[in-house]
Amino acid sequence: MITEARTILGIETSCDDTAAAVVVEGKLRSNVVASQQATHLRYGGVVPELASRDHQRRIVPVVRQALQEAGLTPRDLDAVAVTYGPGLVGSLLVGLSFAKAFALGLGRPLIGVNHLEGHIYSVFIEPPSPPFPYLCLIVSGGHTQLMRVDEGFRHTLLGRTRDDAAGEAFDKVARLLGLGYPGGPEIDRLARQGDPNFVAFPRPRLEGYDFSFSGLKTAVRYYLDQFSEAERARLLAQHRADLCASFQQAVVDVLIDALRRAIQDTGLRHVAIVGGVSANSALRAAAQALAEELDVRLYIPPLAYCMDNAAMIAITGYFKARAGLESPLTLAAVPALTV
Repeated sequence: MITEARTILGIETSCDDTAAAVVVEGKLRSNVVASQQATHLRYGGVVPELASRDHQRRIVPVVRQALQEAGLTPRDLDAVAVTYGPGLVGSLLVGLSFAKAFALGLGRPLIGVNHLEGHIYSVFIEPPSPPFPYLCLIVSGGHTQLMRVDEGFRHTLLGRTRDDAAGEAFDKVARLLGLGYPGGPEIDRLARQGDPNFVAFPRPRLEGYDFSFSGLKTAVRYYLDQFSEAERARLLAQHRADLCASFQQAVVDVLIDALRRAIQDTGLRHVAIVGGVSANSALRAAAQALAEELDVRLYIPPLAYCMDNAAMIAITGYFKARAGLESPLTLAAVPALTV
């Protein structure tokens, strides 16, 4: 029975990292990630066709390494969990096709995992973990959502971005500032040396808990466009760190403002921040200060589990197995999947 599954292989190939992990009795035994960053660096972003080809080359050795590090053989597995969306369709198909074949060959159940659910449950990879219900802010390159998470895989969407995700805005502004890929970590690094009050970029506040970052990105562009090419070159040479700090502070203020209102309105005392942008040092510091101010418990995964990884897919698969949630072998990739 799927509810008795205790040893779960997790596979993640939603974008440009090929990852596999093993969870046994809810404890992480291995977590392997093969990054494609060097492949896409020259293009300033992920090239979907190159990503899917790289996944094809890496998926077998990555899974093999995850099993070896866990000290297990394929026959020791009770189920195979895999991301089926959202993400790049070619990348998703590589992982999903492999997982289906692997599960079928072993005679084991297949568990489809929503990538966003993986982020939501990434706070259970290592203790401490929140009790249900908890408030969860998902901030990544493709998504910015505020969720109420209840036991039994019940999720209530409280707010979402109406345009760009926070991580997407980071990457686009990084390109405007002449920074490399990925842009988020570069902005974070430089912002530590800059003045967040150098430019007063807008802080959009929408009705409810929704977000908007497109206008903020555009404000950075308009600010730079007011200078001639020579003046802009001098500005970036002298104040790139200040511009990074000013933009980053605007993003953080918008996120923290919505989170503050949601905490006060819902009364929830346990709060998680997950996704790639949760690795941002300014966001972490601001969230911790907010948690202390409002006397709530804050949960942010270790840096290794903020970015795309298979540990979060395996742990989510483990919880899904306990809930009796199995997927058919006809499960399709859903690039635009939502929670």
